[in-house]
Amino acid sequence: MKRIKQLLAACLFMGSVVALTPAYAADNVLPDLGDKTAQAIAADALRKDATCTRCHDETETAPILNLYQTKHGVRGDARTPTCQSCHGESKNHLGGAKDGTGRPSPDFIFKKGVYSQSDEKARADQCLACHKGGKRSNWDGGQHQTAGLACNDCHVVHRPKDKLMDKRTQTEVCFACHKDQRADTKKMSHHPIQEGKITCSDCHNPHGSTGPTLLKKNTVNETCWQCHAEKRGPFLFEHQPAVENCTNCHTPHGSSITPLLKSRAPFLCQECHDGPHQSPTAFGPNVAGVQGGFTGSANANYNGRACMNCHTQVHGSNSPAGGYLQR
Repeated sequence: MKRIKQLLAACLFMGSVVALTPAYAADNVLPDLGDKTAQAIAADALRKDATCTRCHDETETAPILNLYQTKHGVRGDARTPTCQSCHGESKNHLGGAKDGTGRPSPDFIFKKGVYSQSDEKARADQCLACHKGGKRSNWDGGQHQTAGLACNDCHVVHRPKDKLMDKRTQTEVCFACHKDQRADTKKMSHHPIQEGKITCSDCHNPHGSTGPTLLKKNTVNETCWQCHAEKRGPFLFEHQPAVENCTNCHTPHGSSITPLLKSRAPFLCQECHDGPHQSPTAFGPNVAGVQGGFTGSANANYNGRACMNCHTQVHGSNSPAGGYLQR
């Protein structure tokens, strides 16, 4: 029993160490500790923080001291930043104006208040000094960067909980700007975002991407195939629009037509297949591009006769009959 208690205590200790380790430690720049021990560096960090916290304490309207409930405030880890790591040495702010007019602003201001906010590049550069590489390699030139956003426009640092880092609340932050996408997720057919099964960052990399619309992969199809692997193929008979881009037929955030279709069949199919169905041509009766509406009257064309009644394998088929029929 004593041995079991010792093992449990060791597991709890290791769990606490993992929990206290900053999330950015794995892919960020680590400081040169030199000859100092971790304890000495932690003591130095507390002394540096005390320079700020002797004024910026619990009386602040903003939750300044809540930083110590976050991964940025774990003073037991030598890699954890200090106040000056983010806000700069701010010597003029600490010393005050020589003419007695008050205190100039700190070197870097992240939120507008008494002082004007620093520009977005300066704010982003302060974060990227540690949080570089990995998913943030393509920040410069990305849509969010060129739109004038900085890290703290979406993330919060001085609060114990950052909504962006929680799958259940991440969309609240994204939908504050992306209102069209929020409306789409309320439609009948939608990805299970509201249900909490997926979230924006499962498909998009908000820090920049080599693909379109900040997608995590290089193409739309590669991103979709992460979950919809059965649509990837290869197929004996490929459906070219599906191979090119899933959004030729689907709208990813939500639609009033299941399953996430842009319009109903047969109208969706006839955007490409605009000729008479089974039209005899010099190349045979089933040439791609000429299959369209059914022969006969207008009523016969559209009265409950969607293309998928026969062509069930619209993403591709291995059927010897071809034509995306069921195998």
